[in-house]
Amino acid sequence: MVRTSLSLGLFASLSFLAGTHASARCEDYVPQAKPQNASRDIVGQDLDTIRERGFMTFAAYEDFAPWSYEQNGQIKGVDIEIGRLIAADLGVEARFNLVSAGETLDADLRNWLWKGPIVGGSVANVMLHVPYDSEFACRIEQVVFTGQYHVEEIAIAYRKDAYPEPDEKPIPAYFRFDKVAVENDSIADFYLSSFPGGQLAANVYRYANYEQAMGGLDRAETKAAMGPRAQLEFSLTEAMDIHTPPLPGFGVGKWTVGVGVHFAYRPLAYAVDDAIYSAMQDGRIARIFADHGLTFTPPDLR
Repeated sequence: MVRTSLSLGLFASLSFLAGTHASARCEDYVPQAKPQNASRDIVGQDLDTIRERGFMTFAAYEDFAPWSYEQNGQIKGVDIEIGRLIAADLGVEARFNLVSAGETLDADLRNWLWKGPIVGGSVANVMLHVPYDSEFACRIEQVVFTGQYHVEEIAIAYRKDAYPEPDEKPIPAYFRFDKVAVENDSIADFYLSSFPGGQLAANVYRYANYEQAMGGLDRAETKAAMGPRAQLEFSLTEAMDIHTPPLPGFGVGKWTVGVGVHFAYRPLAYAVDDAIYSAMQDGRIARIFADHGLTFTPPDLR
């Protein structure tokens, strides 16, 4: 199944929040009605039950290299390795369910953490790769947002032969004349297509995913590619380089990634957070990123 709009699903809510100007965190928020624990999937979520049965379940996005994907029948990726180290720290087996991205992050959290999908599948103990925003977090009372482990950002990959001068790295304005690859219907696609006043739209080349976009860049179909840094780095070749220039008018160009846990199971959330913090302190998470050839940017947890 081809993933076409994961970026929009993850950031639709966060982009809205980036444009708000409340003077205090959640100042304008009206608490929701308390959710009812009526789902058939609610059994087996607490920490004691997880340890007793010997395994825990993780929801991770499908077709989302280098974070979570299936290759030759094996589930792989940075998020998958982080899930495994969490489970190991709790002394249980990790089991993964690769899920499709919904239209919004709210929908994904509802489907895979606290209510369950309408058809097929079930909630998980932990959802991986959940973007964190403090304003958004206080509006989704059913989820504990914890275990922050990386700061991702939008970047531009480019062919070295197209921009040979050291000080000539491409910025969005260059794409008035130069072709740039993006994932179709991604946040980079919408940004470049609409800024400034649609002047770049003719040079935006859309691909089904970032691996294909980077393949187009490698074949010189375009001079550059724009998207989340890790997804570009995953397919980077010796003929390419990458940088993170200023992006005027970009609402959410950088974001923190963590995990989500059902609000009713805080001891589990604390245990997961402790496992991730320990793995960050002793370098295990940094090694996971290095093993995948990715830049690791730890979040500021002060």
